[in-house]
Amino acid sequence: MNSTWCTVGDVMTHAVVAVGRDADFREIAETLQKWQVGAVPVPTGDGRVVGVVSEADLLTAQDREPETCTGMTAGVMMTAPAVTVHPDGPIAEAGRSMARMHLKRLPVVDAEDCLVGVVSRGDLLKVHLRGDEELAGQVRFELVAALHPADASGIDVRADDGRITLSGTLPGTLPGTETAGLLEHLVRGVPGVVDAEVRLGAPA
Repeated sequence: MNSTWCTVGDVMTHAVVAVGRDADFREIAETLQKWQVGAVPVPTGDGRVVGVVSEADLLTAQDREPETCTGMTAGVMMTAPAVTVHPDGPIAEAGRSMARMHLKRLPVVDAEDCLVGVVSRGDLLKVHLRGDEELAGQVRFELVAALHPADASGIDVRADDGRITLSGTLPGTLPGTETAGLLEHLVRGVPGVVDAEVRLGAPA
């Protein structure tokens, strides 16, 4: 697992359950039940995702055409076009898409819309369940990215149940009060951080 956990690709599931466009009602229902998922992507033969078929789609088909629904295929019942995300997309963006569309899972596709994985609400929440050591490492990574490495080297990062404390010396090349506020804002923006305190002193 990538220690930065910033993108969909860092948390997505690579092993994907999918059905073809010609899969019938029973096959789809059995697949959903077997893998304990509420929806599966529908890719074409070359892997491009053209839709998603869900339990709701099956129930809608059953309600509308109870006599003939068992003969319907995924290509007929699926919701299209599918709402998808890219592996390099931000985790927050995927979360907003799920919330806005009331979805529990999203297919992850590459630049050619080919299926490469799936991301669920649970996957997105993993980022908030990291241990303190890994969370502190993420904060250090963000500090080095935001500051000159020499400036970041004087900052000690401690994590305790998701609460981050920065101690040490403020970067000597930046205004003290302003920098403290910016660093606190940066730390609070790291997924999984529940609180942040900056205890940095001026350099000697």
